[in-house]
Amino acid sequence: MSIEHEEMAVPLVDAHAHVFKRDMPLRDNPRHAPDYDFTLEDFIGVLDAHGVGQAVLAAASPWLDYNDYVIDCVRHSPRLRGTVILEPSVERIVMQDMDRAGIVGVRMHLIGLDRLPDLSTFEYRRTFRRIADLDWHIHLHADGKDLVDLLPVFEACGAKLVVDHLGRPTPEDGVDCAGFKAMMRSIEKGRTWVKASGPHRLGFKESAGYLKELLRQTGDTRIVWGSDCPFVGTEGTRYQETIDWFQDAVPDLAAQHRIGGLNALELYFGASKVSVVA
Repeated sequence: MSIEHEEMAVPLVDAHAHVFKRDMPLRDNPRHAPDYDFTLEDFIGVLDAHGVGQAVLAAASPWLDYNDYVIDCVRHSPRLRGTVILEPSVERIVMQDMDRAGIVGVRMHLIGLDRLPDLSTFEYRRTFRRIADLDWHIHLHADGKDLVDLLPVFEACGAKLVVDHLGRPTPEDGVDCAGFKAMMRSIEKGRTWVKASGPHRLGFKESAGYLKELLRQTGDTRIVWGSDCPFVGTEGTRYQETIDWFQDAVPDLAAQHRIGGLNALELYFGASKVSVVA
């Protein structure tokens, strides 16, 4: 796979991965509590071993708004961009400093909650406006069943939206999940993207079906691929498996080029002068 970008061949872009150290402060009662390091150096080694050129580091819920390590990593590597988790009280000047470091979005981790936060408060509306003013995106991780209620809120806030892990359809409903259908309608409105990521969490076969249906219904210009490396909680997953899954689910080479690289370059790296080659 290759993409020509300003006359240079550009390989895959991994739009979803994590880095961390075991001594970073964990939140109370985290969903996952890794007892190992997965450092920037470890991740760059994985990228190089698999011919992946650039990547986006996703903020992860075990560390809440302790974004320090992610920010340091993207600040020192032009190959990387990142998202952060923020409290809605964060000041604009803090976000501007993150922007200069290479942060491009705010992750809203709304999965597994007993009750969703009230996103209509002034504090959230203020933060959403600042996200839009910075030309960042909201990086949404939510259960498929909640997307019907959540998507209209984020569509109205003015910021770009990127939905994690194919929208996590409810397994019993699959592509007929109301949230999955709402996500596809949101794509048509022009400011929503979806990550083809997390197949090891949703099931490789099931995820391939979701991706194929998403591609059939919406086309290939609003989808990006991500590995979710280092597969916290399912560490037996191999990085190459996620690449093979993606390429098997999307056999068309032009679509592979867009989803695997072009779309992410435009969305995260601001690379607009990109032409696809089969």
